[in-house]
Amino acid sequence: MIIFPAIDLYEKKAVRLFKGDYNQMTVYNDDPTAQAKEFEKQGATHIHLVDLEGARDGTTPNLDVIKKIRESTNLFLELGGGIRTMETAEKYLSIGVDRVILGTAAVTDEEFLTKAANTYKEKIAVGVDVKDGFVSIKGWTEQSGYTLVAFCEKLEKLGINTVICTDISKDGAMKGANLPLYKDLSEKYTMNFIASGGVSSLDDVRALAGMKLYGAIIGKAYYTGAVDLAEAIKIGSEKA
Repeated sequence: MIIFPAIDLYEKKAVRLFKGDYNQMTVYNDDPTAQAKEFEKQGATHIHLVDLEGARDGTTPNLDVIKKIRESTNLFLELGGGIRTMETAEKYLSIGVDRVILGTAAVTDEEFLTKAANTYKEKIAVGVDVKDGFVSIKGWTEQSGYTLVAFCEKLEKLGINTVICTDISKDGAMKGANLPLYKDLSEKYTMNFIASGGVSSLDDVRALAGMKLYGAIIGKAYYTGAVDLAEAIKIGSEKA
């Protein structure tokens, strides 16, 4: 199982939100590139980046920061936040981002989702943010009409390979991952799932790796010292 340490970008800094609330933000590092280098030093091979301003506004205000991370590390970069047009996807892929994550647009714009999937194939992932069984959009500020099950069935039919599933109620709360959710998803579908939200202990990592999950994102748990990244990566690789 691949461990994806996370950097959430806001005003060119590495931050974390509590349950997706922009009013409950903690700045963890003023230099995201230095943070990415530290992840690589600890053995990370992949990194999960989110442009929080992009997620909220559909813009690309942290493009230069992302480019600097690309130029400064050998990490596999997956990036989400505000990718709602082919032009934006191309902008990020052209600077060396390895995989772009479609969120809001994957839910609201089926034509774009289909075109992106057909054009970029494995370089496209979909972020499915879940609250109370429904898919949320626009930086978790609105609920869509899709249930998680209905949306995952749609993605599988479209040939999407990778899905980042976030349980919003768990994100940043340090109360553990929603293990039954990820077990259910991994058994129901053939897509690669990345667990996001609430991975707050090495026990969570072991449990998810034991499900043969494709990946897990570690965010706040790293920044607060609750999870040793190098150890988490070791556990993930042992269960690969």
